[in-house]
Amino acid sequence: MSDSDCSHCDCSSAAAPTAAPVAPPSPAGAGSAQYRIDNMDCPTEEALIRAKLAGVAGVSGLDFNLMQRTLTVKHSLDSLHTVEAALDAIDMRAQRLDTLAAPTDAAPPAKAPWWPMALAGACALASETAHWIIGDNHWLVVALALAAIAGAGLSTYKKGWIALKNRELNMNALMSVAVTGAVLIGHWPEAAMVMFLFALAELIEARSLDRARDAIRSLLDLAPQTATVQQLDGAWLETPASAVAVGAVVRLRPGERIALDGVVSSGRSTVNQAPITGESLPVDKAEGDSVFAGTINQSGSFEFRVTAEAGNSALARIVQAVESAQGSRAPTQRFVDRFARVYTPSVVVGALLLALLPPLLFGGEWLDWAYRALVVLVIACPCALVISTPVTIVSGLAAAARKGILVKGGVYLEEGRKLRVLALDKTGTITHGKPAQTDFVVLGGDAAQIRSDAASLAARSDHPVSLAIAQAALADGVAAQPVDDFAAIAGRGVRGSIAGRLYQLGNHRLIEELGQCSPAIEAQLFALERQGKTAVMLADEAGVLAIFAVADTVRETSRQAIADLHTLGVRTLMLSGDNTQTAEAIAKLVGIDEASGNLLPEDKLAKIGALQADAGGGLVGMVGDGINDAPALARAHIGFAMGAVGADSAIETADVALMDDDLRKIPAFIRLSRATARVLTQNIALALGIKAVFLVLTFTGQATMWMAVFADMGASLLVVANGLRLLRR
Repeated sequence: MSDSDCSHCDCSSAAAPTAAPVAPPSPAGAGSAQYRIDNMDCPTEEALIRAKLAGVAGVSGLDFNLMQRTLTVKHSLDSLHTVEAALDAIDMRAQRLDTLAAPTDAAPPAKAPWWPMALAGACALASETAHWIIGDNHWLVVALALAAIAGAGLSTYKKGWIALKNRELNMNALMSVAVTGAVLIGHWPEAAMVMFLFALAELIEARSLDRARDAIRSLLDLAPQTATVQQLDGAWLETPASAVAVGAVVRLRPGERIALDGVVSSGRSTVNQAPITGESLPVDKAEGDSVFAGTINQSGSFEFRVTAEAGNSALARIVQAVESAQGSRAPTQRFVDRFARVYTPSVVVGALLLALLPPLLFGGEWLDWAYRALVVLVIACPCALVISTPVTIVSGLAAAARKGILVKGGVYLEEGRKLRVLALDKTGTITHGKPAQTDFVVLGGDAAQIRSDAASLAARSDHPVSLAIAQAALADGVAAQPVDDFAAIAGRGVRGSIAGRLYQLGNHRLIEELGQCSPAIEAQLFALERQGKTAVMLADEAGVLAIFAVADTVRETSRQAIADLHTLGVRTLMLSGDNTQTAEAIAKLVGIDEASGNLLPEDKLAKIGALQADAGGGLVGMVGDGINDAPALARAHIGFAMGAVGADSAIETADVALMDDDLRKIPAFIRLSRATARVLTQNIALALGIKAVFLVLTFTGQATMWMAVFADMGASLLVVANGLRLLRR
């Protein structure tokens, strides 16, 4: 068994050093330090480390990432020597990672040679054969059994002793006691075979768990290691991607993968963005468009200017976010860990009573009941139970990432199945977010001057409606003017002075608050809004000068996404800052159950709170752009950010980030969440069910240690394989 491999639950022992960089010493009072621990990747090691570091003064918190084998220690210490000494005392040989290095930068632990395991298996089998031919406890049987136990079980004994010394009962401790007990009562061949099969199960599970790790690590492999970069003399040179600086110009040929994030500076092509966003169709790219590392150039050639270093690309941030998500424990995982902490000591006490009470009270054979107690220790270990949840959650996170769905933690992946209500923003979520001006109605004054004034204000705003007005004016050759004292009015519009005259450009709410609305204006607004258009008005101090109408187009995928959500039993609601008539028209067009318009950010926040109060135990989700709807996204049980690729804020703030603008990813997320919950339930039922059957067989005297270890090994491999099925979704 490789020291670096994941054990049957205590997953590994020491591993070869990694190539991870070592951080400089922490200054006094430094907040945290991160360690790579290659022999820590299962909940049992986590429990042992927690117990050991809990008594270290100055340690305020511990964050574990078992799948990446990293530990973050939050502290207020002048020196980390006491922390590192405590880890070393429990044989957790930790390497300090540079605080700027991502866990994925560390090299994977080296794998030990296979031949010691094969030799131990041969010795165990030979011991059993010699037992059948020669008889009980012949010196050859004992010698072969000892060789098998030494070859396969020395690391188990070492870790078991460390656990017992630190008053922890884990799988290594239970297995060490069981094998030693079998030796003491003369069951040498069984002791050897149990130890070998246990070590073999560790090895198989390690390889299976590596598949879950590799599914995430392989995302980084999508980006090539080199790029063709323009030099100062104009020549093109193949350069390592990690050495390319921001601002460098990279050339791309047809069929090449893109190595770095950037903006197209010349040329045009189509790019397959499926590896990052999950989009099924290629996306056209021309000058000014963004491209992302890991995507594939298809038809044309182009050059792009690098906007992020290799370690800070959208792809790298996705991988880092998924890896960080593994550290957040899902509800089922927290339950299983709590259960195991009570279950394991109970098993030991039960086995001890089983060995003592029948002989003492009922005259049973001491060796017979001692043997049954040892069988109980083997079959009742909680390995399959505790290992099933992390591998299932990580497989689900990796499957979601492949679909372009970035889930920020196991809790959201598991809880997503409980979504009953989903609130959606309109602009940029249901619609494309790129509205165009459709109407221009002059109510008083010179039309050309009015349009110039409106365009001048609109050009200073980043709201999609304002941008549509500014772009329409620019396309028609309308000149913008300087604006003084410009200010945005939250949820209403903008204002500013042009040539010493104050103008306001905003929605119906703003005009009403200014006291400039009238029945005639109301009638025109109503007529435009019934057509699904958004109307804004330009006003000066005297009154409303003009009405502009803007219309957005509905995404084709929105209708299917809403239909899928309804099929899944999720009620939908649109929350829009736009007028009520436009919101209702768009909602009706795509099939949304209910629409609310004229909502300010604080109104959306209150609406989410009201929905949560009425959800009846179900969860409420909110979909927005991750910035404008931040309060509502934060208040919702699960916040979804649209089109997060390349947007740092969306990736950082959302619970679930959809890497493109396809709403159909939300039904896909809910289905994946339900599949994950089913697998978790199946795994718990498998683990406990198999153990229950063999515990009954043990009490009736029908189970042997062979059967016990095969049952435990089989249960563990079954739950791991079942969890890995999610990778194929």
